[in-house]
Parts: sequence; C-alpha cells; structure tokens
Amino acid sequence: MIRPTSEAADANEPLRRPGTGRAVAVLVLVALGALIPLLGPSAALHGTGEAAAPGDGGIALLRTVLFAALCVPVGELFVNRLARSVPGAPSAPPRSWVPYAAGAGFLAALGLASVVSTGNLVPDSLSDLDVGGLYATRDGKLALLEVNAFAVAGLCALSRRPGTQLWPLAAVIVAEALRAHPTTEHSPMIGSGLTLVHLTCAALWAGGLLHVLRSLRGGSPAGAALLGLYARVAAVLLAAITATGVCSSLRRMPSGTILDQLTTTAYGRVLLAKVLLVAAVAALALWARIRLRRAADPLTACAPARVEVAALGVVVAVSGLLTALPVPIRW
Repeated sequence: MIRPTSEAADANEPLRRPGTGRAVAVLVLVALGALIPLLGPSAALHGTGEAAAPGDGGIALLRTVLFAALCVPVGELFVNRLARSVPGAPSAPPRSWVPYAAGAGFLAALGLASVVSTGNLVPDSLSDLDVGGLYATRDGKLALLEVNAFAVAGLCALSRRPGTQLWPLAAVIVAEALRAHPTTEHSPMIGSGLTLVHLTCAALWAGGLLHVLRSLRGGSPAGAALLGLYARVAAVLLAAITATGVCSSLRRMPSGTILDQLTTTAYGRVLLAKVLLVAAVAALALWARIRLRRAADPLTACAPARVEVAALGVVVAVSGLLTALPVPIRW
C-alpha cells in the first residue's frame, strides 16, 4: 500500500484562512462585552432602592453600539491624518470599517429613536411608534439627527471624498452632548460642553488606537513612528478625558456626597468601575510607551497596546451602561 507523502497529506488538509483564530477571539470578546450593558443595570441597582427604567438593559446595549460605531470612523479619520506626517508611512491604509460601523450606528440610533417615540418606553409593536411625535420634542429631534447623521456618514465613507464624514460624525457627538443634559438641568450648556470634549477625546483615543494597530504591517520603522506619534497625542487626550470626567462627576455628585454615592447609588457604582478601568488602561498605555522608547524592537509595544484596546472596549460598554442608569442627583 502506498502512503501519501507528507506534502500530499498537507495538500489534502483543508486550508485555514490567516487570521481566523483572531476573528473568532474578537467575536467572543464582543459577545462577552455585550453582557455588561445587558446584565449590568440589575447588578448596579441591587440594594440601592432606585427604580430601574423600562428596558434599561436593551437601551444600554444600543447606546454601547452607538458609542462603538462612533469611535471607529473618528479613529480612522484621526490616524489617517496622523499618518500623513510620518515619513515612509504606507500610502494604502487598511480596509475601512466605517461603512459597517455606520450601519451599526444607524440601527442603534434607530432603535433608540423608537424608544423615544413611545415616551421612553420599550415599544411592543410597530403600532406603538409615534414617528411624527419625534419632531415635537427636543429628545426626539436629537434622536432623528443621530439616525440621519449615521446614514450620511456611511454614504460619505463610500463616496470619493470620505473625509466629508467628519461633519455628520460631529453632529452625532453634538447631539449626544445635548441629549445627556436636558434643559431642566442646572447650567445645561456647561454640562453639554464637558460631555462634548469628553466624548470627542474618548472616540479619538479608543478608535485611534484600534486603527493604529490595524495599520501596523511588516514591522516597518514607519509603523513604530506612527505608534509613537499616536502615543504622544493620546497622552493629551487622556488628560482632557480625566479633567472633563472629574468636572462632570462633581456636577452630578457634589464633593460632599460623592464618596457615599460611589457605593450607594447605581450611577456611582458604575462610575467607580469606569474610573478603575480607565486607570488600568492608562497603566497599559504607559507600559506600551515605555516599550516603545526602550525596547530594541519598538513594535513590541503592540502587545500591551492590544490589551489596552480590548480594555477600552470594556470602557465603552460601561459608558453605555452608565447612560441607562438613573442620575443620583436631580437638579
């Protein structure tokens, strides 16, 4: 009996596409991350005496998808602009994820708009929706603006001038900043301004790091230079995120009560978890920067950077959960 040679045996084996294992790992992480907004409200509200909003888990998940869909295109625009100032950077960036992100953001914004149309109640059927009523309220108009902005951003990304998607993405950020601070709040424009800066810097940080890691190919010196340039800008972004986050927290929870509310309210508990996660992400960023400067191969910084981007994904999920919880202080 003639046995096939090892070469023939290898040829008969099914071919595996490169990167399949990494894609499966990403899908598993995304599925696990979805559990944070879905199961988080009940865990955070346990023992606080606060009432849960209708459908808070689903709303938290939709807002998480919306935030992630915002980070991807903002990060791509940001890093592509940085790459222009790096000598020897590849002229062809990796395949854009913006059309997929815009589609996900459109669906998430559409789901959130349907909730707003029913008076912030989860609709049981299409007959419950009052689309015309969206034009009559401030929250409804902002929800419609986000739906349309994601649709326009996706069309811009597929056009010959993808850079024009900057404007609809900016409209989403402005709408989110205004939505987070209703007119009944004390000094709502100050709160909206803080949220505007906070959300913009967070999208640049998370989305930018994701696109930088996707842009690194072949271990070229230009890749290390791009990562180093991003790291310098990310330090400024982290400082802005920290400053605006502290100011926003003090506006919702005055300094005299903040320590108590961090453990006795759902909003405070999730905010504390977010602060600890951001601190861990900052430590990973510092580790990556040290490797970038001192290691013989600067691209070894990619290892902690990959963990950092995964941790940033968790931060995005926690941020989505935070928006679905009752604010502890009512102005």
